[in-house]
Amino acid sequence: MKKLTGLIAAPHTPFDSNNQVNFSEIDKIAAHLIADGVSGVYICGTTGEGIHCSVEERKAIAERWVSASAGKLDIIVHTGALSIVDTLELTKHAETIDILATSAIGPCFFKPGSVEALVEYCATVAAAAPSKGFYYYHSGMSGVNLDMEQFLIQADKKIPNLSGLKFNSGDLYEYQRCLRACDGKFDIPWGVDEHLPGALAVGAKSAVGSTYNYAAKHFNSIIEAFEQGKHAQVIEKMDTVIALIRVLVEFGGVSAGKAAMALHDIDAGDARLPLLPLSAEQKEVVVSKMRAAGFL
Repeated sequence: MKKLTGLIAAPHTPFDSNNQVNFSEIDKIAAHLIADGVSGVYICGTTGEGIHCSVEERKAIAERWVSASAGKLDIIVHTGALSIVDTLELTKHAETIDILATSAIGPCFFKPGSVEALVEYCATVAAAAPSKGFYYYHSGMSGVNLDMEQFLIQADKKIPNLSGLKFNSGDLYEYQRCLRACDGKFDIPWGVDEHLPGALAVGAKSAVGSTYNYAAKHFNSIIEAFEQGKHAQVIEKMDTVIALIRVLVEFGGVSAGKAAMALHDIDAGDARLPLLPLSAEQKEVVVSKMRAAGFL
């Protein structure tokens, strides 16, 4: 089973002025990420607004990412949806295209109420793309807050193509337990960008995040400084990360992140409802504050 290394961007799904998927901009995002030293992409997740896209849109987005990346990026397709019917249709489609793995977040309305229920859900989803790896997407946003070490131990017996977890929680103790589960066989990419140094310190080898869309070179320099034992340099470089995260907190992560892509001459458009679009003035403020953060 392949384990991810380096930075995995969670790219935005670009929309045009009519709120339709802007496929040509996906090509530009892919070329930019490859040039910036990103090793893979996690598409149609939280940042990619997969939950806000139709099943047909999500299939077309996945296909476009395969062609746009031209074999230069590891692609993980998030197929999670409220309906298991939609999730399975998306996962079966993902089985037919050239990607590394599928992934699904736990349904957030009727939720799996136990580790056993979550394992059963994930086993059903993963079986729809048996030739691909499967990552459970662990995120507090779903409201599914179960012990991930126990999930891995139980899922190990029921999901033959389980790759691991996309770990979007700041709980470094739980993260360390997951790294060690089942003799360390699973891949646990870290998912909280602003905690990256802490995760590196306890064993993270890869990270999935939205800020790697526009600040990958800066984060790669943090990883390099960490690997060289330059602790003071890591702390200094995190000043910049804190400055850019402040902008995301102020204006909303997805909307502000989309606006920030203008730093790389990419038009990601507005986020879909219920997220509200930023005004032209707000977008200008985001871009100027991102420039001032100093990661370019």
